[in-house]
Amino acid sequence: MQSSYNYLLVTISFVVATLASYTALDLTGRIFMLASARLRHAWRLGGAAALGVGIWSMHFIAMLAFSLPIPLGYDFATTAYSLGLAIGASYLALFMTTQTRLTAARLGAGGVLMGGAIAGMHYSGMAAMRMEPGIDYQPAWLTLSIVIAIVASTAALWLARVLSDDDERHVLKKRFGAALIMAVAISGMHYCGMAAAGFAPGAICGAAKGINAAWLATSVILFTFAILIVTLMLSRFDARTTFLAGAVSRLNGQVLRLATLDTLTGLPNRSTLTERIERAIGSARRQRTLSAILFMDLDGFKTINDSLGHSVGDEVLSAFAQRLLQCVRASDTVARLGGDEFVVLAENLPSREAAGMLAESVLERMRQGMWTDSQPLQVMPSIGIALFPHDGDTVETLLKHADAAMYEAKRAGRGTYRFFERSMNEAATRTLRIQSALHDALAAGHFSLHFQPKFHGNGDSLAGAEALIRLHHPELGALAPLEFIPIAERSGQIVQIGNWVLRETCRQIRRWIAEGLPAMKVAINLSPRQLAQPNLVATMLAIVEDEGVSCEQIMFEITETVAMQDAPRTIEMIREFQASGFEIAIDDFGTGYSSLAYLQRFRVKQLKIDRFFTNGLDEHGTEGSAIVSAIIALAHSLEMDVVAEGVETESQLDMLKSMMCDEMQGFLLGKPLSADDFGELLRGRMVAA
Repeated sequence: MQSSYNYLLVTISFVVATLASYTALDLTGRIFMLASARLRHAWRLGGAAALGVGIWSMHFIAMLAFSLPIPLGYDFATTAYSLGLAIGASYLALFMTTQTRLTAARLGAGGVLMGGAIAGMHYSGMAAMRMEPGIDYQPAWLTLSIVIAIVASTAALWLARVLSDDDERHVLKKRFGAALIMAVAISGMHYCGMAAAGFAPGAICGAAKGINAAWLATSVILFTFAILIVTLMLSRFDARTTFLAGAVSRLNGQVLRLATLDTLTGLPNRSTLTERIERAIGSARRQRTLSAILFMDLDGFKTINDSLGHSVGDEVLSAFAQRLLQCVRASDTVARLGGDEFVVLAENLPSREAAGMLAESVLERMRQGMWTDSQPLQVMPSIGIALFPHDGDTVETLLKHADAAMYEAKRAGRGTYRFFERSMNEAATRTLRIQSALHDALAAGHFSLHFQPKFHGNGDSLAGAEALIRLHHPELGALAPLEFIPIAERSGQIVQIGNWVLRETCRQIRRWIAEGLPAMKVAINLSPRQLAQPNLVATMLAIVEDEGVSCEQIMFEITETVAMQDAPRTIEMIREFQASGFEIAIDDFGTGYSSLAYLQRFRVKQLKIDRFFTNGLDEHGTEGSAIVSAIIALAHSLEMDVVAEGVETESQLDMLKSMMCDEMQGFLLGKPLSADDFGELLRGRMVAA
């Protein structure tokens, strides 16, 4: 019997197949992202109903597009059964693709079961026509339709899983393309099945008295489109809601992280540490246990940050944080307060000694290995320890006392630890008062300069002077340089103070010249913080030129220890100073760790022998003389002058003269003098001459 098709309905059936396939892919992505098992199950049931109706409608519309020269109809019960198979196949598809793992075996089994169900839906739909005699199927086409159903189902399961991530790039376009491919496969299966069907001449349709086909086709089309579109809208709306909820949750997490953790190291920040210390105090008070606060500050970190840049500084801080976490117990809290300050909270310690052992283990670990991938930076912490309940019973008090102990560790030589002692409170208070006084000292005129004479090797003729800063505060009184200079160095105020010293020295040189006195070469000490300034030489040169003084009248002194911290950079800076007309001296020679190779490359004007070796001329006899004589011989071989500091006895003076020491200074020859008194000294030398 000859058959024909309504191509409008054929086209509509393909559109329905495409929409149903896209809905399947979208639902898979939606269900796969749900965390709740109950929601996943509910979406599978609702999605299976909508998807099943879509797939069944495609087949049913395609069946309505098919016509024979006889009236056709469909049995309601059999048609309903085919719809049930479609919904069942859809549930199976959604169930398989939304599992945590989709193995090859599950994929193959799911494809066979789903393909068989779809084929069963198609052929049960054909059986709903109740043809007499029955439909004769060609085995080859029948087999091909079943194979297409299984292959299409397997491909659909795989594509649905691959495209289940809504966050994947261009996922909607990819799903639409995959939906077109699936629609072609599903339609191909249907029309292969129809090609397999043979209708005998004179056959009749037993269900021909059913509902009008045109009205039925219109109803099914509208109903199917409504269900699929509503399902898609609900899926998209729910996905959007979930996305917004997830975004809000992630934002809350980020806000919480910013509020509780340090952004650079990921360690707890000050507020989080405060809460944990408060809890630790409460727990220790109830259980009568010991807790410790270890306050740490990285020695030399500011120099690294200023000279090598903040990126290297950040690497050092991150490396220190990670290593610190490995040094402490799992129950301890490691926090960063800011800058290069870190705190360890150690609870339930058996004794005071356990806190000391913890600090010692931290220092030992920090002495090992590389700090960053590119820079072998030796940075060590100074550690102050405060204990609860012995050293305080509040967060503020414990941190304050641990901080005070840390500064005591710095004063003790750095790279060590100290327990808090009551006397440290007085020292910390005085440190704060001095730091406050330094802020006002320049503007208020509390600083002054003294000049210590330097004499030629004969001990009689004046060779120059060394500028020494003094601070006299109206409340604190006269402060020794050894007390306020380290504080100014730590706070960074030493840079402005150093600039003032140079400017005031230049002005004093001009005053002496204006009074008709000889122009003396004056030596000025440079601090480590000054040497870390990238524009130091330019700044010094600008001050000297602004004051109208010749660069040859200024000599800058750099301590041996500071010079060797970054010897290659020191060499560059010395060359830059010398190119500008300044002379450089290495101060406190013998107390650091200079190598002869670097000493030769420095090529400075002078070496200043530390007063320790000068004192050794009397205290250590022949041995002391041999050391000083060797230093002088070494310097002369490198064409450097030698200055001996701290000459206080006639015997020291005589031995230095015999060793051909170039210059000397000390209380025996001349104490530090005010600018006016040094001018009188110059004037007296002129009269005597």
